[in-house]
Amino acid sequence: MTLRITDTISIEDWEITEQFTQSGGPGGQNVNKVATAVELRFEAERSPNLPAPVKARLRRLAGRRWTRDGAVLIQVSETRHQARNRDIARDRLAALLRDAAHRPKRRIATRPTLGSKKRRLKAKKVRGEVKSLRGRVDPD
Repeated sequence: MTLRITDTISIEDWEITEQFTQSGGPGGQNVNKVATAVELRFEAERSPNLPAPVKARLRRLAGRRWTRDGAVLIQVSETRHQARNRDIARDRLAALLRDAAHRPKRRIATRPTLGSKKRRLKAKKVRGEVKSLRGRVDPD
């Protein structure tokens, strides 16, 4: 089952490994018997489907979830159902990859207008006058 991210990017099953563990939280005695928490591991660095700029943005966006060997780890233990946790983890991975695939718009440097410069200087002058009036009052 291929995970589709965008029109050009899709993730193959061999790039994703899932490991199920016991999770804490509500569930009574059933929590001790069933492995419902999922740890999804995506080998991002080795993925042939991700272009280099997307990998670089993914590394920055993933933060602590990025491992030393170039994988993205996503841990989910929100629900008591293994299948639902698995779907949540895959959705989070897809959202993270969609964000990384989006190229940010380049910022165009602009200069402040003459009016805005004058307003800023006038505000500074007014503020300075207010502060100068806070000084000690002369008895004369």
